[in-house]
Amino acid sequence: MPRVVITAETGCDIPAAEAAERGIVLVPMHVTMGDATIDDGELSSAEMLERCRQLGVLPKTSGCTPHDFQLAFDRIHEEDPQAQILHVAYSAVTTCSLESAVAAAQGRDYVTTLDTGHVTIGQGLVVRETRCWLDEHPDADARAARDFAQRLSARVRMAFLPGDLGYLRAGGRLSNAAFVGATLLKIKPVVELLDGKLVATKKLRGSMGSAAVALVDYLALREDFDPARIVFVKSPGLPEQVRKLAEDHARDLGFREVEWYDTGNVITSHCGPGAIGVAFAVRS
Repeated sequence: MPRVVITAETGCDIPAAEAAERGIVLVPMHVTMGDATIDDGELSSAEMLERCRQLGVLPKTSGCTPHDFQLAFDRIHEEDPQAQILHVAYSAVTTCSLESAVAAAQGRDYVTTLDTGHVTIGQGLVVRETRCWLDEHPDADARAARDFAQRLSARVRMAFLPGDLGYLRAGGRLSNAAFVGATLLKIKPVVELLDGKLVATKKLRGSMGSAAVALVDYLALREDFDPARIVFVKSPGLPEQVRKLAEDHARDLGFREVEWYDTGNVITSHCGPGAIGVAFAVRS
């Protein structure tokens, strides 16, 4: 059976080293700072934020282009002409990346695509678990892997607390009225992925530490969660105390494995510094 290679946008926030080790091919999304545009991951997120500070601008993001995918697909095909490619995509509602992947797949019948409806670690969780599933099912083809990823995507829950609402506002992710009200009242909005869209669903008050604990409770206690794994993501500037409070609380709830990732350039551009996100799967 031909091997299946998974591709995903860098916005899934899987580190490049881990992706290379797992055989996952990351396709770059893009960030613009003033007049310069870089590939996601070209700078560390802390360096990107500092450059924006020096320029006096907020970063803007854009999805992968068809050319980005053509380069990735052709490179995989040249290395292994028998390989099948499964693109496990960033939410199509939030970016043009899946559209670009579909365009690049024209004339390349070895490419299959799936919209996870997730971003950052929500997408990353689907990507990594699908790669593990393929390792356990070496005879599976890309369509079988797509079916697995689609079922898992429906079970994944993901939400985050932005660190700086100005970044969401600049990216068109939060209305001006909501931004002003939340800033004046020191409210921390919970942003969830619902039907692939970023939606502010709950308002939390208090310190970032108490809000992070409340975020975990809000997401985990309303459904029967799978305790095998919970995944957190943080952007530069999140205090270590907040990280410890969130992790300890997740373990108290019964999650057996707790993993942490760092936001890349694209996700940092949306959530700002000092943000925290969480993702896990619910039971089927």
